[in-house]
Amino acid sequence: MSVTHTDTGTGTVAWNSEALGEIVSNDAGRPVLFTNARVLTVDPLIGTLHGTDVLLVGALLVGVGPGIITAAGDDNAIVVDCTGMTVVPAVVDTVTLVGGRGQRADYVGSLTPGNTGDLLVVPDEFAPDVQGAVATLLTRPEEVRALVAAGKPVLWSGTDTPGRPTAPEAGIPAAQILTGNPRMGVWIGEHDFLHQELTPDGRYDETRGGRPHAYEGRYWIDGDRIDYLDDLGFWAFGEFRGEELHHAGYAMRLGGGRSACGGRSPGRSAR
Repeated sequence: MSVTHTDTGTGTVAWNSEALGEIVSNDAGRPVLFTNARVLTVDPLIGTLHGTDVLLVGALLVGVGPGIITAAGDDNAIVVDCTGMTVVPAVVDTVTLVGGRGQRADYVGSLTPGNTGDLLVVPDEFAPDVQGAVATLLTRPEEVRALVAAGKPVLWSGTDTPGRPTAPEAGIPAAQILTGNPRMGVWIGEHDFLHQELTPDGRYDETRGGRPHAYEGRYWIDGDRIDYLDDLGFWAFGEFRGEELHHAGYAMRLGGGRSACGGRSPGRSAR
């Protein structure tokens, strides 16, 4: 077990620097335990906890509450001392904040075991509530002790962490050249209502109900996601799932063929 402690200097804050080094180089999948914090879970069952622990394993939050620290040695956990700190969800779900979700399982913006390990750590004085903690991140990022996304630090002691992801450049990206990409061609909906042609120069052309060029524009493929920017100005997206392309409720196959979602209204699939 590695226990690290807060070290506050003048001008800058050196906070759990040893723990950060262990987390960044954590190739063995060791758990990461934020301990002895005030935790605003935003979970209606768990509520707010004091002097408590938050346990991350990989990208998941797997435990929250007092006493987890007692097993840190058994699990060879990386321990981050959060004395004097408040931990809040890093992803803010405003519907959750006002109690607008009917089932606890729908509380995505909460520190609930089983959710993604997205959390924000700030000193108590800058976190009167979740909104205040997020405001600190946006207006005084130098006061942030940790911002963690899917178990990986993004900010630590107010500065970017080594190897953190970088946001895409703002603006419309250049067209992709997709010559030879197996996803090029005409995608056809189950009932032949929708035809969507993807061409290697990054353009798409939709025929709907026999009406040619109903929608035309640019597209970009990122993994299994496809983003569309129509020439009319609106954005849309789709998702490749196996041999199907799902877009706006339609399921299409390259060159046609029957979809696995028969029996539904023409051209439409379950989302």
